[in-house]
Amino acid sequence: MTEYNDTERQAKQRKESVRASFMDSLMLETQMHVVRNETIEEVARHIEKLTGFGQDTISSFAIYIREMKK
Repeated sequence: MTEYNDTERQAKQRKESVRASFMDSLMLETQMHVVRNETIEEVARHIEKLTGFGQDTISSFAIYIREMKK
């Protein structure tokens, strides 16, 4: 019976380890998306400050850049 309990405990530990690893990678991916989206938004705001093109062209550039967000 003790051998069964040890096997059961080890299986639970492995399962928890896999779950924790998955959650860590999911959190990291989410953080990466946040940083990416913030960077893209910053670029779009700077594009909107350009003066060398018409306002419609600038707006189109900014929209195109913002569509790159995930």
